[in-house]
Amino acid sequence: MNSIHLEKIDENNYLQAFGLKLGDGQDKFVSHPIRSLAQAYVYRDQCTPFGIFCGDTMVGYVMVIYDYDLEEYDVWHLMIDKEHQGRGYAKAAMRLCLEYIAGKPFGDSQKVVMTCAPENIPAMRLPRPRLPRDGKRRRGRDRAGPDAALRRKKQNRWRKPSVFCWKFYTKKERPN
Repeated sequence: MNSIHLEKIDENNYLQAFGLKLGDGQDKFVSHPIRSLAQAYVYRDQCTPFGIFCGDTMVGYVMVIYDYDLEEYDVWHLMIDKEHQGRGYAKAAMRLCLEYIAGKPFGDSQKVVMTCAPENIPAMRLPRPRLPRDGKRRRGRDRAGPDAALRRKKQNRWRKPSVFCWKFYTKKERPN
């Protein structure tokens, strides 16, 4: 697999985002990038839309937004083009989003949320940082694996978010 990376959506690649296609029935779970980019424009002071690239090809889209009222980061509209699904791109993109959030681009929150319909099984399987049940850090390798830890350099140590959760919604409550 080629290198997966995120690129901010700008005047050079937004048309590629417009060309992404959802799979059959997926429109009930996620908005198309055209709508999402309109939201990104409205909330431009608190969000970053990204193209998900495999090499030079945009294979998907995701937006990271910071909610100043709730002091949390939200991962919105993660989607992979129907022709590129099933190749691990969403998992890789989620890890990259968590690395981006670890840099605290909009605010100093320890909460990361992904809004998701409970019946969206692929989204439920995406990686997320985990803390041990007792909430304490352990020396050595984290049981959830090296990729599960959100890294934040502060005083020569790495910190994980204290909370990562899924927000569930019904069909009528789906965020735009």
